[in-house]
Amino acid sequence: MTSATLSSLDNLLRTLEHREPERVPLILMLTMHGAKELGMELREYYARADCVAEGQLALQERYRHDVAVAFGYAAAEVEARGGDVVFRPNGPPVAGRPILSGPEDIRAMAQVDVQNTPCLARVLDSTRMLADAIGGQILIVGIVVSPFSAPVMQLGFEAYLDLLHSGDPAFDRLMEINQRFCIDWANAQLAAGANAICYFDPLSSTTMLPLEKLRDTGFPIARATIAEINGPAGIHLASGRVLPSVDDLATTGAAMIGVSALEDLSEVKAACGDRLAVLGNLNGIELARCSPEGAREMVRETIRKGAPGGGFLLSDNHGEIPYQVSDEVLRAVVEAGREYGRYPIREDL
Repeated sequence: MTSATLSSLDNLLRTLEHREPERVPLILMLTMHGAKELGMELREYYARADCVAEGQLALQERYRHDVAVAFGYAAAEVEARGGDVVFRPNGPPVAGRPILSGPEDIRAMAQVDVQNTPCLARVLDSTRMLADAIGGQILIVGIVVSPFSAPVMQLGFEAYLDLLHSGDPAFDRLMEINQRFCIDWANAQLAAGANAICYFDPLSSTTMLPLEKLRDTGFPIARATIAEINGPAGIHLASGRVLPSVDDLATTGAAMIGVSALEDLSEVKAACGDRLAVLGNLNGIELARCSPEGAREMVRETIRKGAPGGGFLLSDNHGEIPYQVSDEVLRAVVEAGREYGRYPIREDL
């Protein structure tokens, strides 16, 4: 097979093998823009598995990028336990009031049946529809929130940090319950047709916690969890810094790492070497307010720093492109990615 015959999925797999593919894969994490395509409000869109699948296929038709995402919103993991979700007209749904108030609630937690919980079953249905339509051609990615980061939604940030530093055995119990859910949820998405899992773990960034604390908590939890996921996984710290902890993250079993726009992409790429492919790191907030010309320049500079040698996927820095990023800017990103991302990468880029 020559590079000219590579499919979108084959091109991406070659990238993950740290070989130079035909072109830089373009991973547009457009979880909300499918609703725009269908002219629907986000609450209505996420309530129907067929609409999410149709929206993702419409985005494929429009942008010809290298990923489809059946994921709806992170707060579904709280909704699955009876929590509230707050819907907004122009941003991702978020978790409402914490569902846990302390150690007693944690001890009483039960496992979730991921196959028969409506908000999760819809994601599985969307994944199956996408697999039927484009399986084997385009990467279908499933998404989970890490056991270590999910309690920010479950307990609230302050209460979780107190628990994390308290030494209370309820922390270990919470990690045990969350880890089992995360593994079951990831494997259910893979069984439904996802090709890989994005393991979102924003709290496991030195932006959030000291490195030594993460070595005792977030990183061992990631290693144990990813080891039981039945497919390739990438870690995304959702805009958190990765450079201080690349050596630790490389031991988790992940194949890829999402990179913050706060970091120098070339430094991260050098630190990762052939241990981790690099995903990033377009600034999504800037994309929401820049011109198409500004977006093109952002793409050019990102490819210049990250693409030489392979092992690089062009994407945003957070793992979800803001709803406010316009079609004109997204088209500019796609066109610039195609122009500048052909291998071999031009030395004068």
